[in-house]
Amino acid sequence: MELRINQKAYQVDADADTPLLWVIRDDLGLTGTKYGCGLAQCGACSVLVDGNVVRSCVTPVAALVGREITTIEAIETDEVGKRVVATWVEHQVAQCGYCQSGQVMAATALLKHTPAPSKAQIDAAMINLCRCGTYNAIHAAVDVLAKQEGA
Repeated sequence: MELRINQKAYQVDADADTPLLWVIRDDLGLTGTKYGCGLAQCGACSVLVDGNVVRSCVTPVAALVGREITTIEAIETDEVGKRVVATWVEHQVAQCGYCQSGQVMAATALLKHTPAPSKAQIDAAMINLCRCGTYNAIHAAVDVLAKQEGA
């Protein structure tokens, strides 16, 4: 089957029910997307599918044929994603960094759909888990982005 990942077409030889995460990491070598829980609970595996956050650890590849998948490797090709990454760096959001690709994907999707989200909208969208507890830094960075013109 053919998958469009990071604006490039890939021919994938995988069972239809193979989770996208394993195709991205094992077959394509795009290891920025992380395995966390395998149950769609933690968000470390978050990618964008047609601009929406999707947990790749439970999403079968067959469901994604004909859709546009974006991983952390290409998030800076998007203007909003580029601003999110720059703000993450500027505010030193990450500690260990393991969850941060999923956090960046969630923040990018939020800001693309809701350019000036309220605190409640940020709280509702930024639900990925962080073992280091960087939630305050994550929320502060998203709040800064929400206040930027054109975010």
